[in-house]
Amino acid sequence: MAHEQRGPDRADLPLPDYDHLPVSSLQHRIRSLDRADLERLMAYENEHAHRTPVLEVMRARLDQLDAGATPSGGSPDAPAPERAPAAEGGSRVTPATSGPPMNPPSQGDPTNPAQPR
Repeated sequence: MAHEQRGPDRADLPLPDYDHLPVSSLQHRIRSLDRADLERLMAYENEHAHRTPVLEVMRARLDQLDAGATPSGGSPDAPAPERAPAAEGGSRVTPATSGPPMNPPSQGDPTNPAQPR
């Protein structure tokens, strides 16, 4: 019985949390990868989601590497800006800076006197 060769597992990917990165962030993060890591990521993408925009970004980066580009010095493990921790001190919204209270629309509220009967 021949067994099928599978691509890399999620845990073996060179970018942490790869499945949750938006394409715009992914485009910048793959610049830190060498050809082998990028090909491993492409194999995973082809096997799982097969998202055309993601594959196009990866192919373009492979072309750049083939043309002599080198991986950037950035770290693929750096925190993604879209997942940055909340600012210290929490929210600056206070009752004094929040907007006016919103009244629900009259439709669907049987206690609202403006509700047609």
